Amino acid sequence: MRIGELAAQAGVTTDTVRFYEKVGLIAGRRLGNGYRDFPPEALAWLRYVRVAQTLGFSLAEITQSAAQLREAPDTARALAELFQDKIRVIDTRIAELTSLREDLSARAGTVCPLQAELTAALALKP
Repeated sequence: MRIGELAAQAGVTTDTVRFYEKVGLIAGRRLGNGYRDFPPEALAWLRYVRVAQTLGFSLAEITQSAAQLREAPDTARALAELFQDKIRVIDTRIAELTSLREDLSARAGTVCPLQAELTAALALKP
């Protein structure tokens, strides 16, 4: 199918399709007249990419997992593993942000929020 038809069916722009092709997320071929032609499975893959993005996966993560998913004997299991990995990353980030929030909250209630660092820095001067 041509790029315009693929883009319309996937709900993206032709520029998005070109970009995804450039970064290796989808592959098409050039026809003799220079038009791009994509196989029918490109539509399903584009839809997957869009859903994965809404679930918080970056294009780099999607690209990295593409070969793994395409070659997996059990795609559902492979996706479940990817989702579990993403949940672990999110949980780690939540813990980091919670700690940062607690540190900022403790400092916001002081007269000089950077007092401890300033005192330590001045003590190190010769």
